[in-house]
Amino acid sequence: MRKKKRIKNQREISIDPSPKGDLKALGGGQYDDWNNWLASRTAAALPVNQKDEASATAAATAVLSGMIDLKPADTIEGIIISQLVSAHEASLEMRRRAWALPSEHFEARIKYLTLADKATRTALMLTERLDHHRGRGQQQITVKHVTVNADQAVVTDQLVIDKSHSNSPALLTVMVEKPMRLITEKSEPVGRGSEEK
Repeated sequence: MRKKKRIKNQREISIDPSPKGDLKALGGGQYDDWNNWLASRTAAALPVNQKDEASATAAATAVLSGMIDLKPADTIEGIIISQLVSAHEASLEMRRRAWALPSEHFEARIKYLTLADKATRTALMLTERLDHHRGRGQQQITVKHVTVNADQAVVTDQLVIDKSHSNSPALLTVMVEKPMRLITEKSEPVGRGSEEK
C-alpha cells in the first residue's frame, strides 16, 4: 500500500513503503519510480531523432543496456552513469557532425570538434568520479618515522589510506615542522648518558 503525502499544498504523491527495486540494475535505486525516471530522462537526452520511434527505441535499448552493464550500486552511481553515457553520446554526435560537413566549412568543423572534446573531458571526469565513489580512487601514503640513538636506528612505517582526497597534490608531500638535525662526526651522541651543558 502506497503512502500518500501532500507537499506544500501543491501535489499529492504516493511512495511505496516497501520498494522492490526490480530495476535497480538500471538506476541504482530501491524505488523503481526513480529507476524508470532516470532511464526515461537518459533516453530522452540521446542525440537521436526522438520522433523516429524505431531509431529512438534502438538507441535507448543500447544505451540503457550499457548502463546496466556498468552496474550502479546506488542512486549516486546511477546519476553519474546516466551523465556519463549522455556525455559520451554527445561527444560521438559532435564528431559525426564535424565530419559530415563539407571541407569548406572548416570553422564549423573545428567548433564541433571542440565541443566533442569538451564532452569527452566531461565523460572522463565522470568516469574518475565513478571510480572514486566505488573506492578505486583511494590513495595510500606510507609515512616513515626514524628514531636515532647512538648505537641504533629504528624505522617504523605507518600506512595512511585516504579516500576523500584521492588526487590532492597536498597529500603527495609530507611537511615536517622541524627538520631532523644531522649527526656529524663532531656532534655528541644523542641519549645514553649525554649531558646537557
